[in-house]
Amino acid sequence: MKSPNIKWIYLLILSVIWGSSFILIKKSLLGLTPYQLGALRTIFTGIILLSAGFYHLKNVPKSKWKWLLLSGLLGSFFPAFFFAIAETEIDSAVASILNSLVPLNTIILGFTIFKIASTKRQIIGVIVGFIGTSILILKGSELNPNQNYLYAGFVIASTLMYAANVNIIKRHLQDVKPLAIAAGNYAFIVLPAFIVLLFSGFFSSERLHHPHLISSLGFVVILSVFGTAIAKVVFNKLVQISTPVFASSVTYIMPIIALVWGILDGEAFSIVQALAAALILLGVYLSHRRKA
Repeated sequence: MKSPNIKWIYLLILSVIWGSSFILIKKSLLGLTPYQLGALRTIFTGIILLSAGFYHLKNVPKSKWKWLLLSGLLGSFFPAFFFAIAETEIDSAVASILNSLVPLNTIILGFTIFKIASTKRQIIGVIVGFIGTSILILKGSELNPNQNYLYAGFVIASTLMYAANVNIIKRHLQDVKPLAIAAGNYAFIVLPAFIVLLFSGFFSSERLHHPHLISSLGFVVILSVFGTAIAKVVFNKLVQISTPVFASSVTYIMPIIALVWGILDGEAFSIVQALAAALILLGVYLSHRRKA
């Protein structure tokens, strides 16, 4: 029998990994365009996951493949590009903060579309966490008045996709091994990513001689191995052993990790944001259901 604390361990691991992903995206953009970054991230991750999980795909029922395709597009393909595009205009920490909309969207989509019930305590937890996130966003806007917040729409769109994906995994892929889900996702999206890379100008002489290309590729590899490949498998497992709302609560802790990286990289931070972060942690606690 597994310890009931194992899901908290998974949550902490994912928070650290994904919270660090935003600064890696920022650094990768020094030598790559958003489309090149999104494509390379998807390709590198696909190579890793298909190498490790291709054997498990033969055990996936045919009825599950349509859900693997949809999960791959919503949970991996489009967000990889959207976050890269967003971070050309907004700070990495702000992108992570906006990502905290995922639990709220998970509850809304889970209830309205997937018919997955949520407790009153979970709803209160998400609301409290969302209030903390809103304060962080508003304060960030004051500290960075020159940022184009229209690009935040790419992050918000991604949160809707993530919310749909976590409900798809819980409702339709519950009995599929986490590694098989991740490998199946990328079996569909690696080729489209390669096509995007071909038309992105990555192989042009100008890009291949860019002074930051090598370092950017290094950041993309780290992002692909930890931020996507390993994290995807852990997240799929977390969804299966808990609830969609609890699993998506990882996005409440991620901003704290991202803010630390942001401070180290010279991004602005204030006491008000620290207090808002405390609200976010309270939201994580309240959204936890002991009998999940």
